[in-house]
Amino acid sequence: MMPVVFRYEGFVFFFYSNEGNPREPIHIHVRHADGEAKFWLYPVAVSASFGFDAATLRKLKNVIETKSNLIERSWNEYFT
Repeated sequence: MMPVVFRYEGFVFFFYSNEGNPREPIHIHVRHADGEAKFWLYPVAVSASFGFDAATLRKLKNVIETKSNLIERSWNEYFT
């Protein structure tokens, strides 16, 4: 299962229903036809990326910073 938190300009921001045991700190995955990335939320930073260039990663980082409250709330609602 892949709970989707939000979509933005063709990018899907989501987390996996099984985020490890013990669970990793809050993070978000981003998928697009061009690739996929994983970002830690605090502080917002790239954990892994496949297929995205530096400009796209900066753009995604800015979106995540703007939506960090939504991401955290969605994470907590799903996992608690």
